[in-house]
Amino acid sequence: MLQRIGGFFFGVGVFVLIIVYWLTAFYGTDYLYTYLGKRPPEVFVQLINCFGGMLLWGITMAILGQFLRRHELHFFHSLNQAIRSMSRGDFNVLVDDNPRNGPFVELAESINQMAFDLGQLERMRQEFISNVSHEIQSPLTSISGFSRALQNDQLSLEERKHYLTIIETESVRLSKLSENLLKLTSLESQHHPFEPKSYRLDKQLRNHILACEPQWVDKDIEMDIELDPVTVEADEDLLSQVWTNLIHNAVKFVPIGGTIRVVVVSNGEEAVTRISNNGPSIPEEDQTHIFERFYKADKSRNRMAGGNGLGLSIAKKIVEMHLGSIKVESGMEELTSFIVRLPIVQKPPTPDS
Repeated sequence: MLQRIGGFFFGVGVFVLIIVYWLTAFYGTDYLYTYLGKRPPEVFVQLINCFGGMLLWGITMAILGQFLRRHELHFFHSLNQAIRSMSRGDFNVLVDDNPRNGPFVELAESINQMAFDLGQLERMRQEFISNVSHEIQSPLTSISGFSRALQNDQLSLEERKHYLTIIETESVRLSKLSENLLKLTSLESQHHPFEPKSYRLDKQLRNHILACEPQWVDKDIEMDIELDPVTVEADEDLLSQVWTNLIHNAVKFVPIGGTIRVVVVSNGEEAVTRISNNGPSIPEEDQTHIFERFYKADKSRNRMAGGNGLGLSIAKKIVEMHLGSIKVESGMEELTSFIVRLPIVQKPPTPDS
């Protein structure tokens, strides 16, 4: 809209300027004829007026062209500088996208958007490297420290077994971290095997719940199960990882004697799975980040539980591969619930999905 208004006033200005130049030429030559006391034939008078107006217009355009050329050179110089900065890894650039740049406004906006997106990716990459380094360094420090402690000949057999147990636990953590990183990389590569088939989702969830029975029985957890018969077309092995993660998390963070509720329903087009527990609620500011890699709403609690912050990221990626969605709902006086929605009929994922 602003460009249209600007174009309209520019056209009006050009029209007015042409009239002014013609009138200037007319009155200027008329004064000259009066001063000389001679006036050529009328046809020549009109021709001289036209040429005079065109001459004034040409001089104006030449001056304006020099100004616009300097402006364009400055604009293209800023474009080149921005591209060179991005090629060196500096994405804190901003190209002037003033509407006066005409058709190049979209180019400037595209470069600014590209710089912003690349900057976001670079920050995510640096954060990812930092998180991986931190997650690896912690167990390595423990392994190194307790390995040195085992060299003490004064240690009792019980102390040695305790230190060896810690070393084994930290080694398992490292192995799990490596496994999850490889799995997440494979899922994001667009080349991970995806083999949907028709099967009963309710039976799959029931089997996972029974597989976790020793854990929830040990914590005296009440299991509230409501599984409607639902058949979906999905990759059973991939979804198995989603249910394993969500059910294990529910068992892990529910208090002793707490309640876990698992519900599966279908509306004909999609299957909705809700896995809830009455454990500690997740703050609202953390709910928008909980599916990010390495994100931990309660770092001390996750550390004690042995998590590495990748499970929910993997679950989200698998659900998205099935063209579904996953979200969390949590309140101070309500259950904390993870809701997974999956289409009943699965379409193969496209390369862009």
